[in-house]
Amino acid sequence: MLIRAAAILSLFAWLSLFACVPLAHAAEQSIPASAEGQIEFNTPSGNIGCIYTAKGGTSTYEPQDGGPELSCSRVEPSYVTIILGPKGPAALIKNPGEQGCCSDVDKLGYGNSWSAGPFSCQSSTKGLTCTATNGHGFFISKAKVTVK
Repeated sequence: MLIRAAAILSLFAWLSLFACVPLAHAAEQSIPASAEGQIEFNTPSGNIGCIYTAKGGTSTYEPQDGGPELSCSRVEPSYVTIILGPKGPAALIKNPGEQGCCSDVDKLGYGNSWSAGPFSCQSSTKGLTCTATNGHGFFISKAKVTVK
């Protein structure tokens, strides 16, 4: 009986070690689409903003290959835009000319993820990571930008 109680206490002590470990899966955050189907979100810092455009585009914008498309822009330290389509690697545009990033839209909270069509993004205090189901994607932060 004493051995059984010790074993149970040992099990509870061991399990309590995992009570403080954060969950590996982020909370999926739902962000509503506009009337034309586009979804816009920013990171909490306001330095990175993204627009998802569904296949077929909108009445005023059609992605280069017909879509869907995920376009994210960073404001500081230099303005860049990354465009990710359903096929091929992400395209980095280092001098996009226009600088309309980061309007007052929903924030993708740190630790949260978002997904639509073939794309998913994960927001963290280190930056934003987005991938397509084909394995291509990008990481964007104030410190760096990488595409694959």
